[in-house]
Amino acid sequence: MMVLHWSSRSPFVRKVMVVAHETGQAGRIRTERVVVSARTANPEVMRDNPLGKIPTLRLPDGTVLYDSAVICEYLDSLHDGPRLYPPAGPARWTALRRHALGNGLLDNLVLWRGAREWPHRLADLEAALAAKTQAALDALEAEAEALAATPFSIGHVAIGVALAYLDFRFGELGWRAGRPALAAWHAEFAARPSVRATAFVDVT
Repeated sequence: MMVLHWSSRSPFVRKVMVVAHETGQAGRIRTERVVVSARTANPEVMRDNPLGKIPTLRLPDGTVLYDSAVICEYLDSLHDGPRLYPPAGPARWTALRRHALGNGLLDNLVLWRGAREWPHRLADLEAALAAKTQAALDALEAEAEALAATPFSIGHVAIGVALAYLDFRFGELGWRAGRPALAAWHAEFAARPSVRATAFVDVT
């Protein structure tokens, strides 16, 4: 069995688990729940990943992989079905660009959520993160029709999980308002069995 340092609250872990289900690898992964934080070090996780971050995947031979992009591509190499990481060519660069957009949006959201909890809040930082989030969402609305028309890829996974994380942690933003095409695409994404099986759960 592969062992995944895991949390039901982490969007980057959820990306990995969506890919695991999409590629038929979920049954080969044992999840071990851990708690990580930017303000504390978790020695258990750091034995496998010196950065102390999740997701971190330990393979049966002891090899350790991190972060989510690496783990997702590794899992995608283990199956015979359609690839989530397309082979060389325009489709690959489109998928990787969309992956970067989804991942970057998640990076902003995780930082923004942390900034909200700091004792001394930085209004300029939060305003910049809010502006970048809205810009990313507007770009995704413009691309939603093309997103729906292309085969499911790692870009779809990252974008879909990022939008789900907005629902999970930033529901008050109402990201669907004025973005009907993106909202319709995400409704289809949310109905996928891999997504339904990996829902966020806020546990302590």
